Amino acid sequence: MLPRFRLPLLCLGAMVVWSAASPASAEEWTRKTAHGGELSRSVDRDGNIYTGSTTRTGPNGGTYTSNSTCKVGVVDRCSRSYSATGPNGKTVSGQRYSAAGPFRGRSVGSITGPNGNTVHGFRRWRR
Repeated sequence: MLPRFRLPLLCLGAMVVWSAASPASAEEWTRKTAHGGELSRSVDRDGNIYTGSTTRTGPNGGTYTSNSTCKVGVVDRCSRSYSATGPNGKTVSGQRYSAAGPFRGRSVGSITGPNGNTVHGFRRWRR
């Protein structure tokens, strides 16, 4: 289930890297999706701290919202919270914290399903 959220995180990371070229920047845009939904994103930079948010609304009324904050340095630290509500009103929410240095990284997170059960996960990797 958690690999499904890898693409939105990758897209947000790409936007953060792209916005690093300017000293103080803010980027915000909205577009329609292929199947009738809408996607909006915003990224803001203040020094070495980046904040971003993503909202996606589907054609059937489902919504996905994600907010993240990253602090860039020798060790990059990020936190992200997200929630999704389906057209039937059921909600899934979660959060993830990660730290990545020059040689390795680690990430810990949790996700809560519509029935209230929570699953925790931990991951380490080498670069």
